[in-house]
Amino acid sequence: MSNSQEWRQTLTQRHQHLQQVAIQLKTELFGIDAIIDRVIDSVRAWYVLPALVTRPVIVCLWGLTGTGKTQLVRRLAQLLGFYDRFVEVQMDGFSNGAGWRSAQSISGILAESGVREVEPGILVLDEFQRFRTIDTKRNEVRVERYPDVWALLSDGRLPPSLSLLTDIESSLAESAFQAEREEPEDVKLRLKLRPWEARELQRNLKLDAPLMEIMAWSPDEIQQRLRAFRERGQHRWETDYSRLLVFVCGNLDEAFVDLATSVDDCDSDADIFHALTGQLSVIDIKKALNQRFKPEQVARLGNEHVIYPSLPRRAYERLIERHCTQYADDAQTRCGLRFSIDRTVHQQIYANGVFPAQGTRPLFSSIHAILGAGLAKAALWAMEQGADAGDGVGLTADGRRLLAHWRGQSHVISEPFEINRLRQRTNADFRALLAVHEAGHGLVHALLFGRAPQEMKIHVASFEGGYNLYTGRKVWSQRNLRDSICTSLAGRAAEHLVFGPELASSGAESDLRKATETAARMLRHQGMGARIGRCDVTSNSDDHLCTDVEPSNAAIEAMLQAEHDRATDLITLHRAALLALVDELSTQGLVSPERFATVTGFELKQPEDALDPYAQRLAVFRGTSVNKGAAMARS
Repeated sequence: MSNSQEWRQTLTQRHQHLQQVAIQLKTELFGIDAIIDRVIDSVRAWYVLPALVTRPVIVCLWGLTGTGKTQLVRRLAQLLGFYDRFVEVQMDGFSNGAGWRSAQSISGILAESGVREVEPGILVLDEFQRFRTIDTKRNEVRVERYPDVWALLSDGRLPPSLSLLTDIESSLAESAFQAEREEPEDVKLRLKLRPWEARELQRNLKLDAPLMEIMAWSPDEIQQRLRAFRERGQHRWETDYSRLLVFVCGNLDEAFVDLATSVDDCDSDADIFHALTGQLSVIDIKKALNQRFKPEQVARLGNEHVIYPSLPRRAYERLIERHCTQYADDAQTRCGLRFSIDRTVHQQIYANGVFPAQGTRPLFSSIHAILGAGLAKAALWAMEQGADAGDGVGLTADGRRLLAHWRGQSHVISEPFEINRLRQRTNADFRALLAVHEAGHGLVHALLFGRAPQEMKIHVASFEGGYNLYTGRKVWSQRNLRDSICTSLAGRAAEHLVFGPELASSGAESDLRKATETAARMLRHQGMGARIGRCDVTSNSDDHLCTDVEPSNAAIEAMLQAEHDRATDLITLHRAALLALVDELSTQGLVSPERFATVTGFELKQPEDALDPYAQRLAVFRGTSVNKGAAMARS
């Protein structure tokens, strides 16, 4: 077989192996198929044609915690056969179990690893967001560890630590100076290299000599080696890691805005979180990186930014199904009983264990807490009732309790569903207040924007209240902004209409703050009132804005009053729809978009990405006269 044929066969085999790796990863990691495909494509050239790689291949993985970034990279390294040439560095400074001095630099860690110079290897720089080099005011942050990471990311060639070699040389010179004043035996000990010094000398000078031999060298021999090293050309100095595959992994809270800090949110739908985080682009990532790193450092990270959305609902459900099966199989192996875990248990694990902003870690903890002890208690109970090896034991859940079943008998194992308990609104008056308030918001939003809220809930564990979640907009017109103010005030308007002003609650405080802020921005910042100039309060002479905010106060209040009245009129006109939503919320605790249309009878066909009819207005403008167009603009 010719060299060309062998080369072609090798390429084909590597390509096929990479495809098999992708298939295997998708069977093990749920909900990130698109991410896996993107990563496989990013490493294809590095794996299939390593001879063509002349600088490190850098792939950045960004996402919320617990979405499988590090897990994917570790498993990929195993499946590609690079487990012995794989290095993982925690960029917060706690890395790899390496020696203290060698762990101060990337070159030191790589030197003690299985990765060899000019050979392919995999390096993971995890928790990279903690390696920030500028603070929030863009002042430089002193970096103690891994200062050579930027050189590595640039071209993969790391220079020696000349300052460290100088320190060793200075230490020897000082020892020689002190030797003239000491006893011969003390001199002999003083002029020996310490182990870490010998190791650094070995690494930086690229010496093949064993460590013990280097430690035995005389000062003259060490000086000679250092002198010869400095006289060599620069290309002989550098350590070449240009064929590395570098994964940069991290969580960028700045890119995910408020989502990353929603650690207490167990109520928002995972699919909605997934959709929101899936809208991020490489531009959002670069903006977030620019808040933590210098522009030239952001550039060295390249453009291969793979963005992990949060996991969708189905991914969590598949994880629950797999782990329930594993727990049941393990329990059968240990005690001989065949466990059947009902879907009601799956549903309650999801309801009590999924926190969308925190990924899989809280879920795994909940599964262990519910099933780890639950199966053991169920086995003990069944055997006490006379169950033998091979008998079937069922597990079900009713929203509050975990129950075991054997031969027609049932037993309450535990009450582990704490989040469910927190969601219950057992007080009828509180439930009525929440239902009316949230129904008011949702009803007015649907009437003004032509679509139902994405979520509408009053059974919430995260806080004492309820909420509506609406689709965002790319562009907000003056009309849209007034509609949003009306929607914000609709909860208060519904309370006044149903309960009377004297029973209106304090729950509208945040709504009032949001509505006031929107109105103030419209009139003071966006030129949507009588004044065009931007006005605000400032003490900075460089802001160049009008500081006379007093005249806008009355206009803001007038706008809020008008929109509150409009909300009241809309709710009054659609009283039956309001009450239908109140009943649905009171009994079910939530209203889905599909159920919203059914309950109200509204035809809500406005697409989520719909904007105002700008294209239509442009067409109309093309057909109007100049004078007519000017009149339209003034209106």
